[in-house]
Amino acid sequence: MLRQHDRAANKNRDQFTEQEKRSRINHSKRSVGKHEVWSWTATTKQSLCLMWQKVKVQLTLSMSFLAAVFWYCRRLYCFLAQLVKRWSHYLRRKLIRNLSVLTEVDLLGYSAREWKGETKQAKHMREAYEELFWSCHIKYLRKVRRDNYCVLRAVLFQIFSQGIPFPSWMKEKDILKLPEKLLYSQGCNWIQQYSFGPERYTGPNAFSKLRRCMETLKMNWAEICATKDHEERGNMCNTLFSDESKEHKLYEAIKFIMLYEVVEAHEQIKSRGEPVHNLFSLLLARDSSPDPLSFMMNHLNSIGDSICLDQVELFLLGYLLEVKIRVYRLHRFNTEEFQVNYPEEYRREWSEIFLLTEDDRYYDIPLFRT
Repeated sequence: MLRQHDRAANKNRDQFTEQEKRSRINHSKRSVGKHEVWSWTATTKQSLCLMWQKVKVQLTLSMSFLAAVFWYCRRLYCFLAQLVKRWSHYLRRKLIRNLSVLTEVDLLGYSAREWKGETKQAKHMREAYEELFWSCHIKYLRKVRRDNYCVLRAVLFQIFSQGIPFPSWMKEKDILKLPEKLLYSQGCNWIQQYSFGPERYTGPNAFSKLRRCMETLKMNWAEICATKDHEERGNMCNTLFSDESKEHKLYEAIKFIMLYEVVEAHEQIKSRGEPVHNLFSLLLARDSSPDPLSFMMNHLNSIGDSICLDQVELFLLGYLLEVKIRVYRLHRFNTEEFQVNYPEEYRREWSEIFLLTEDDRYYDIPLFRT
């Protein structure tokens, strides 16, 4: 019995020892697993921290670079915007200053702005403008630069913008040869004293300069009149009448044509006793222009410089260009001289152009609307 009891006790003790061993082994395994998990987590966390540090540095540098680029682009944009704005203002001022025939404005609005107050003259001018608006159907006005080429500018601008062709006599004659004919064929050596408006140039080069003026007139007139589209022709006129150098050549060419025709008329008077038109008799009857030389020295040379065309020269201008020039003289409102035609005798087929003046010195272009 005792031996059996001892064997059972030993067996139980062995079983307990075996269980304890297993428990310790399992505990040891669990400890090792926990350590391995902790070690892997710590390693991963450490790696992520190191990676984040590197990424953080890269992100910081990238954000700093992007911020610098953004700041630079913004400054560059602001600079370019200011530059474009300044250039646009400059070009606008340049264009407005150089454009010698401005865009149309409302007639009555212009009258109200320019002739404020209750003076007798202001009331008279407002009444004259109202008469143009209601009775003559003139609704708009194009202001013309106020210099001593003013009337020539207003006349030529309308001829070009309406596409009016060369006058009949100009189609038969080559106007480029007029300076040569006057100098060599007719012996007018005194044209070397011709003065080109504000550019008081005289001397032996006057002949070549006159020829360049004639070339400019003929070329631009032919080119613009060949353009049938009204809008395109208007754009060409705006471009031409924004170029001061070309403009002055046009006016000097017209002045020289006036001189040439006076020389021709003077020769006819000497040979036959009468001119082709009575306006030449009127022009040469003046004390200041009894002959072509005095006409040039006392009148033509000053046009564009210190004086404009006077009434007699307006008759001559309309006759040479074969246009009927109707002038509304506002300071002559309520008189027979309110509307005047230059010349008074004209052919039915001649085109009609219109001028408006407040003082017989500066002229603008009236525009009709029915």
